[in-house]
Amino acid sequence: MSKRRRSADSSRRNFLKGASLAGAAAAIVPLAAANAVPAAPQARKAAIPGPRQIAAETMAPADDPVNQASSGGDFMVDVLNSLGIEYLAINCASSYRGLHEAAVNHANNKPEIITCVHEDIAVHLAQGYAKIAGRPIAMACHGVVGLQHAAMAMYNAWCDRVPVMVLGGNIMEADKRAPGAEWPHSGVDIGQLVREFTKWDDQPASLQHFAESAVRAYKIATTPPMGPVFLALDAELQENPIPNAKNLRIPKFEPVIPPQADSGALAAAAKMLVEAQNPIIVCDRLARTPAGMAGLVELAETLQCGVIDNVGRMNFPSRHPLNQSFRRGIIGQADVILAIEMNDLWGTLTHFSDRIVRQSRPATKPDAKIITLGMRDLYLKSNYQDFGRWQDVDLAIAGDGEASLPALTEAVKRLIDDGRKELLAGRGQKLAKLHTAMVEQSKTDATIGWDSSPITTARMCAEVYNQIKDQDWSLVGTAIRLTWPHRLWDFKKPNQWNGVSGGGGVGYNLPASIGAALANKKRGVFTVAFGGDGDFMFNPGALWTAAHHKIPILYVVHNNRAYHQECMYLIAMAARHGRGVERMDIGTTLKDPNIDYATIARGMGVHGEGPITDPKDLAGALARAVAVVKSGEPAVVDVVTDPR
Repeated sequence: MSKRRRSADSSRRNFLKGASLAGAAAAIVPLAAANAVPAAPQARKAAIPGPRQIAAETMAPADDPVNQASSGGDFMVDVLNSLGIEYLAINCASSYRGLHEAAVNHANNKPEIITCVHEDIAVHLAQGYAKIAGRPIAMACHGVVGLQHAAMAMYNAWCDRVPVMVLGGNIMEADKRAPGAEWPHSGVDIGQLVREFTKWDDQPASLQHFAESAVRAYKIATTPPMGPVFLALDAELQENPIPNAKNLRIPKFEPVIPPQADSGALAAAAKMLVEAQNPIIVCDRLARTPAGMAGLVELAETLQCGVIDNVGRMNFPSRHPLNQSFRRGIIGQADVILAIEMNDLWGTLTHFSDRIVRQSRPATKPDAKIITLGMRDLYLKSNYQDFGRWQDVDLAIAGDGEASLPALTEAVKRLIDDGRKELLAGRGQKLAKLHTAMVEQSKTDATIGWDSSPITTARMCAEVYNQIKDQDWSLVGTAIRLTWPHRLWDFKKPNQWNGVSGGGGVGYNLPASIGAALANKKRGVFTVAFGGDGDFMFNPGALWTAAHHKIPILYVVHNNRAYHQECMYLIAMAARHGRGVERMDIGTTLKDPNIDYATIARGMGVHGEGPITDPKDLAGALARAVAVVKSGEPAVVDVVTDPR
C-alpha cells in the first residue's frame, strides 16, 4: 500500500472514531458488506437502493412481512389509470410512498411520474398541461406541509378555472403516527387548508370510498366551471394489503355534457344583437376546445361585429379583420355588448385609475345594453373574491359559452334577411379597415428604440417570432403586461395560446409553461414562452424537471432586473406625495449583483444563452436555442430588456 493511501485510510479511521455519531440513524454499513460482490438482480428484489449510510427509520424491521401480495396503492393507481390520467407530478414524500411505489412497480410507471423539486411547481405544471391537453393530470403532495406549498398554485388554478387532481398523503389515525415528523405533517382534516379555493375535496376512509371519490373528483373537476379538486389519502390505506380485492369496483366514468343556455334567452339575445347598430363581443375564458374558437368566429362573422378578446384562452384569431382587441375605444360606441365567459366584466367595461386617487367611470354609453353568457354566476366562493366588482346587466344567461355558441349563432342567422346582410357587410368592412390600421400602428410602435440597449420588449418578441413563425408553434406564457406577441404575431390555431395564471400568483409562468410543453411534446408542437425575471426566481428548479424529462421548450426571460410593475407603482406613489422618486429601486429591483439566468439554466442541465444586452446578438442566440428545442431539449435565453 502506498504511503499516500495509508495516510488517507488513517485519517478516515480517526475521523470516524472521533465523530459523535449518535443512534442507529447514523449507522455505517460494515466494510465487508460494502466490498461484497453484489447479488444477482433476481436475488435482490427487496434490496434498499441509495447510499451506504441509511437512516434507521427507512430500514424494514427484521420481522416485517416480505410477501405482501398487494397494497391499497395498487388499487388506487388502477383507479387513476382508469381515468386516463397520463402523469403524476410529485415532490416525493413518505406520506404517499404506498401510492408512489405502486405507480412505479405495480403499474410500470403509469401514470408516469414527473419529478418536481417543489409542490408549487408540480401543481402549476399540471395547470399548464390541462390548458393545452384539455384534460387534467394528477399531483401528489406531503401532508399539511406539502399542501401548503401547493396552495398558491392551487389558487391560481382555481381562479383560472382549470381542472387539477391534487392528492395529499396523510395519517388520519393518531395512534398510527410515528414519533417525530408524522405528527406536525398530519392533520384531522387537511383539506380544510384549501377548501375555499377547490371545487371539491374528500378524505376517503376505505379503498372503495377512494375509487368512488376519485372518479367523482375527476368528474367535478372537468365539468364547467372547472377547477382543482383535492383528495386526502391515508397512508395505511395506501400501504396495507387489500383485504377484500374481489369486492372492490372501479366506477364507470362518463363526462358531463356541458350545459347549454336556455333557448328562449338565446333567442332574446340574438334579437338584441341583430337589431343593434354597433354590437360588440367581449370574451375571456371562452374556448375550452378547438370548437370554441371556431364557434366564436362564426358568430362574429354572422353579425359582422367587433370582438375584444381578453385572451384568457385562445378565443379569436389575432389577424381576423373583426379582431378589435387593441381598439378598446369601441366599447364606448357599442349599443349592445355580449360578454361571454368573462372573468372581470366590470374591469373591462370601466375606466379605472389608482395613480392619483382611486377613481373610476364607465367606458360604456349610458344606454348600452349588456348581455352576459357563461358559467361565472354558477359557482362562487365567499372569502377569495376573484369575481370582480358588480356589473349591471340587462340579460344574464347561464350556460357554458362554448356549448351555447352554435344555438346562439343559429338564432342570429334566422333573424338576418338579405337586406340586413348588406348592412352588416358594410359594418364588417369598416371594422376590417380599422383592424388593419391597428396592426400597422402596432408595427410602427414596435420600431421605437429598435436598436436600443437594453433591448425593447417589442424587438425581443419580434425576433422570437421571426425564428419560430415557420414552426407549428404554441405560445404558452408571457410576463405580466407583455402584449407585444398578441399585437405582432399571427395567432390562428387553437393551441397557439393558453392564457395566463388566473390568480396572478408569481411563480406560475415557468412551471406552467413546462407543463404546457409536456402536453405539446407528443404533438410535435414547438413550445415557446416569455417569463419575467422576478417570476423566474420563484421557481427556477422547474428547469431541472424540464431537463430531466427532456421537455422541449424555448423559455425567454424578459429580464428588466426588477419587479418593474411594483417599481412603477412606488414611483407613482412617491410622486403623488410630492416626494423623491430616485430611491424607488429599493426593494423592487434585482441587481447588485445582477442575476445570470443562462448560468442558472446551465446549472440545471438546460441550454442557456445570455445575458444578451445588444440587440444585434439576439437573433444568433435565439437561433441556437431554437435548434436545441427542435432536437428535443429545453433552452433558456436571458434577454436584458427595457421595461417598455
